[in-house]
Amino acid sequence: MNKRAIIKKITEKLVAELEVYFRAAQFSRAEATHEQSKAESKYDTRGLEASYLARGQSKQAAELEAAIAEFEKLGARKFADGDAIAVGALVELEHGDESSFYFLGPRAGGTEVLHDKKEILVITPQSPLGEQLLGKKSGDELQLKLGGRNQPAKIVSVE
Repeated sequence: MNKRAIIKKITEKLVAELEVYFRAAQFSRAEATHEQSKAESKYDTRGLEASYLARGQSKQAAELEAAIAEFEKLGARKFADGDAIAVGALVELEHGDESSFYFLGPRAGGTEVLHDKKEILVITPQSPLGEQLLGKKSGDELQLKLGGRNQPAKIVSVE
């Protein structure tokens, strides 16, 4: 698979999410400072709640900006046969009758992209699955602890 294209799709998706958070934060900020949001009594917290919401959305936007910057710096490293899984690896994992594709990214875990009709899920080294895959190699069979249960899996490929 073309990892440069995958990284580009991940970055584009993060940029689109950032735009949504940016607009939402602007709206919440405007709501928090609008004259109709002034407290009419000590129990009226509309303005305060809107400011909390704007702060949370701004933090999420900052996290997305950092993730975008890291993905833009991330090279499309080619993993050779026998190379251990590390950040930048595209991993095909077989469990049961299913194959899943994971991209081990520096951030933005949970982001999904579609490439060559295959869903690819971004995981991070800090995620439970990412932790278990780090350092493993193509062909390794392992017992993944997912959802509190051990599940047999095989690493089909590491690109």
